[in-house]
Amino acid sequence: MAERNPGTKLELGWISKVYVNRPEVVRHAEQIKKWRTVKGNWQAAWLLKAVTCIDLTTLSGDDTPSSIHRLCFKAKHPIREDLLKALDMHDKGITVGAVCVYPARVTDAVNALKAAGCNIPVASVAAGFPSGQTPLEIKLAEIKLAVQYGAKEIDIVISRTLVLTGQWEGLYEEIRQCREACGEAHMKTILSTGELGSLANVYKASMIAMMAGSDFIKTSTGKEVENATFPVGVVMMRAIKEFYWQTGYKVGFKPAGGIRTAKEAITWLMLVKEELGVEWLAPELFRLGASSLLEDIERQIFRHVTGSYPLQHDLAMA
Repeated sequence: MAERNPGTKLELGWISKVYVNRPEVVRHAEQIKKWRTVKGNWQAAWLLKAVTCIDLTTLSGDDTPSSIHRLCFKAKHPIREDLLKALDMHDKGITVGAVCVYPARVTDAVNALKAAGCNIPVASVAAGFPSGQTPLEIKLAEIKLAVQYGAKEIDIVISRTLVLTGQWEGLYEEIRQCREACGEAHMKTILSTGELGSLANVYKASMIAMMAGSDFIKTSTGKEVENATFPVGVVMMRAIKEFYWQTGYKVGFKPAGGIRTAKEAITWLMLVKEELGVEWLAPELFRLGASSLLEDIERQIFRHVTGSYPLQHDLAMA
């Protein structure tokens, strides 16, 4: 991961006069949707880059040790070996960025990845995921347990109530305590942007989360009605840029929820490149939270290599 963001003291002056021009942000987002996608070898290269930035995720009530084992195998072998050989990428060590699971499944994931002989980090959601409607003491205990089980990354959720009621000091303190509970594990802070009421609140929550020491800020849990959208992404990335200018620390960005197609993944990558620069196009600073995205990426790479789409049995299921 990148150099950790140590956070700063609470600077309410950074958010006191925030104004977001929503019509302009939405207009920009509509333009983004119309961007031409890359083709041929360039498309394959962008898709392989996207693979390395995926947090391959399962957050289901019926997750079992065997399903986690299959997920971890797919994490190590995200693209069929013969397809990678055809692209001369078979020896580049392409894996996903992390495997993301519930705390109770962290040990299963750690053991499966260890048995597979790879160093893919295990990420765990915590802190009352997905609603955040959990007492702080329980949130902190859950984080510490996930770290104890072997998670190297923790995806926490914020209390949306604190944002909606303007309790910025309370939000800062809660996230700061979560950061301390994470210890050496990197912390991604989920803002649940679809429940924050306005783009101005998205910007303010982003800045507070970074002041409190978040290593990443993340759009959504994937459980909200509205998840990762381009307007929200633009606002969060502008906040990341402002925080970098103010402090010199780079904070990562993770859109999550509803990202299912290879084209969407490439558009997010292109948006990050435009807003934050090439340095952010690495798993240390950019992740895609997804459960089904990898399937479509592999389908598109199969088509690029063979000239036709795969049949149902051609690609392994995660």
